[in-house]
Amino acid sequence: MEDIHSVEIVPCTNSRFLRPKRVKYTQNGVQKTWDYMHVHDSVVILIYNPKRQVFYLVKQFRPAIYMNTYHRLHGNPEEKDGVQTLPGSEGVTYELCAGIVDKDVSLKEIAQSEILEEVGFQVPLEKIEEVTSYRGNVGVAASLQTLFYAEVTDNMRVSAGGGVKEEGEMIDVVELPLGDSRNFIMDSSINRPGLLLFAFMWFYDTKMSKSGKLLD
Repeated sequence: MEDIHSVEIVPCTNSRFLRPKRVKYTQNGVQKTWDYMHVHDSVVILIYNPKRQVFYLVKQFRPAIYMNTYHRLHGNPEEKDGVQTLPGSEGVTYELCAGIVDKDVSLKEIAQSEILEEVGFQVPLEKIEEVTSYRGNVGVAASLQTLFYAEVTDNMRVSAGGGVKEEGEMIDVVELPLGDSRNFIMDSSINRPGLLLFAFMWFYDTKMSKSGKLLD
């Protein structure tokens, strides 16, 4: 996963997932323009094993994180003679299981499919709880993301997960003990999205008592 080399920046002339747009509009008599990205909506799932008291996260390489780090450390790579390769670890993130909404089925069914593909658990639909929906990256994309919560047991595991290899996915499944989770979400040295922090805070607020014990 972290063996990254031969990095170069090339034009994005066609994409299955990203479509840059520019909107012109008048606001309170003032003409304005704004650039935005049309992207798919998505589902995200916080997965927890109550018996073992562990969360299941996915670890993967994100080129956007990698290149953002490059810009911060070395400036614009397009103004240089090639891209200086950074360690692959600079682009590795820890995230919740997630997937885009690109099928004509319910959001809960998409969440169920993503749990199976990425983490390897076959979870009944009735065991998947919808938490809330929100807008992500409101200045650029504003896609609708829906957060789900699923409790799993060891006997629900049917595979090792890891994503769809035919689609080039390289995902490691990571077990995060409940007792380590508070330090994890506050550790700014770890690449993790803001939604992960919200999901854990929701869990502490709704699934645990004030004493820190899990609610029945």
